[in-house]
Amino acid sequence: MGQGHGWQGAVLKLMRGKDYVLTVTGAEDVTEDYRRVHLTDGGLLAATGVHPTMWVRLWFDNAGKPHQRAYTLVDPDPAAGTFSLEFALHEGCASDWARTARAGDTIEATVQGTGFHPPEPAPSHVFAIGDPASLPALNSLLGAFAATPATLWFEGATDGLPCRADTARHEIRTVPREDGGARLAERVRAELPALLRATPHPYVWIACDTATTRTLAAYVRKELSVPKERLHALGYWRAD
Repeated sequence: MGQGHGWQGAVLKLMRGKDYVLTVTGAEDVTEDYRRVHLTDGGLLAATGVHPTMWVRLWFDNAGKPHQRAYTLVDPDPAAGTFSLEFALHEGCASDWARTARAGDTIEATVQGTGFHPPEPAPSHVFAIGDPASLPALNSLLGAFAATPATLWFEGATDGLPCRADTARHEIRTVPREDGGARLAERVRAELPALLRATPHPYVWIACDTATTRTLAAYVRKELSVPKERLHALGYWRAD
């Protein structure tokens, strides 16, 4: 496996990426634009273990060329060897595959680059910035800090989506996507500084489109002086 993955696959091999074949056991439409696919893991979880926000790279065919995209594991069960993946549907080969995925279909996956390093001391408050594409990772993050209060800036509506925020501990601030993410960045700049000052051990987690993620990560590091060990930022998709 991996020989058909082109130069990207070769690089991952050199970086000791591990390959697996996943098998679809079923799928469901959560909304018209959000689909959950259930899979057996091909031995992945037993070999690698599980950590919060864990993700795998899936390999898709894009007009005859290999194309990889990363997806967060949803409800991984090492004993059963199963997990699900959730897709915010749009145009592209990954969404096309998810729309038609049926029991018995297989797809190749590579595990490389995923990791989770909880800050010390533990967060007194989590500040998360995400959108439908990063919702599975956001849910996993909230599960990892189940007793910790959190403030979430979510770009887009959560209506109908499987958001696992608990309104008793988590405040969700929805922001419409406008001006390529500029509205979201503006809201965070206006609201985050005072919230950071009000808690002793904050943890900031940013996972939206790549450009907005970079903008906000630089702002949090440079202007708000959040140390790198208390900040996680990863772009989840690229805007056209």
